[in-house]
Amino acid sequence: MRALSFHWQRQSQLSEDSMQSLLMNLLRGVASLQVAAAHLRAEIYPGLRNLDEPGIAYMALAFFTGFAHQAVMVFFLISGWLVGGSLLNKIGQPRALRSYAIDRATRLWTVLVPTLVMMIGIGLITGAATTEPAGFGAPGEFSAGTFVGNLLGLQTIVVDRFGGNYPLWSLANETWYYIQFPLLLLIFTGRGLLQQAACAALLALTFAWLPYVMNLYFGIWLLGAAFSRIRVESTFATRMLLLLIAVGVSVYYRINGVNDDILPESFGQDLICTLPVVVLLAAMHQPIGPSVFLQRVGTFGKWLSEFSFTLYVLHIPVIFLLQHIGATQFGRTQLDPAKASDFAVYFAMLAILMGTSYLSYLLFERNTYRVRRFAKRLLLPSAPKPARPIIFSAD
Repeated sequence: MRALSFHWQRQSQLSEDSMQSLLMNLLRGVASLQVAAAHLRAEIYPGLRNLDEPGIAYMALAFFTGFAHQAVMVFFLISGWLVGGSLLNKIGQPRALRSYAIDRATRLWTVLVPTLVMMIGIGLITGAATTEPAGFGAPGEFSAGTFVGNLLGLQTIVVDRFGGNYPLWSLANETWYYIQFPLLLLIFTGRGLLQQAACAALLALTFAWLPYVMNLYFGIWLLGAAFSRIRVESTFATRMLLLLIAVGVSVYYRINGVNDDILPESFGQDLICTLPVVVLLAAMHQPIGPSVFLQRVGTFGKWLSEFSFTLYVLHIPVIFLLQHIGATQFGRTQLDPAKASDFAVYFAMLAILMGTSYLSYLLFERNTYRVRRFAKRLLLPSAPKPARPIIFSAD
């Protein structure tokens, strides 16, 4: 067998008992935890550049919680793989696009709606929401218009991020990628030239209206969708090399790259970081096997990935609440990087973020499929039953 060979497959074949599924779950869960840990450190500790002589412990904490940018690229990549790959499997089937729209809306709103409502409650406790003007058309982070705009993926485009929850910027990207991808597919698979031309025109309008950098990073999402159709055959040594390359380039760009935002100049580095990851994922189609260690890693990765979306959208409001408690009850909102006891406080706060997110997951995100089934029963008409022939009796 060659060290690396690529094979096109007509259907995505992601199996729950494969190393591919294990790695994907682990990446998604750890990426969400990385984002939460990075934002918590940034909110409650001084910046590393502001310290004259930071200790080794704090330098290590700052380094290992500094991969939030790369973590978001992992989200885009896996989203393209799972969402885009699923639609590629179903495109052309009856009601595929309507089913897809319901799947995407329920995935977002089952988590977002309760999270935004909780943010209003937290904003009332901290006082952040009481200073905002009321009304749908009123400006501000807590206005009704901003609430609706965040549900529709308009944050950073038309409205603010609701409640100052700055990680919500990436959900605007996700929402529009969910729209752009089926339009792109229909250009090639639509029924007739008229539908194909209409989809091409609509896609062009989205590209013209959306920010340039948002359109640019659609390429990362598309990379994941494309590799959902590619099976990579490789040796174990090649897979280990891909893993080392993925870690190595991520560390390099963590130190030398653009990590504060997605910008046109950061796209090249992010493409370099995601390529070895997506090739490695496509090469990990082997079954997990009887290894107890791998099975335990898979169980942990699946558990962490299950509430990763909730953790991603909820951790900032919980941090705001913890800062409010720190200010009112303890007279401080910042931790001291020179105190070992404050490191314990940091990790305790991180545990609180995970605990509150998991509780919210149990209440809301875990019911996504139940909400989805209800929405499909309500919005997708049942297929008509074949008419039964009328048989007249002799009498």
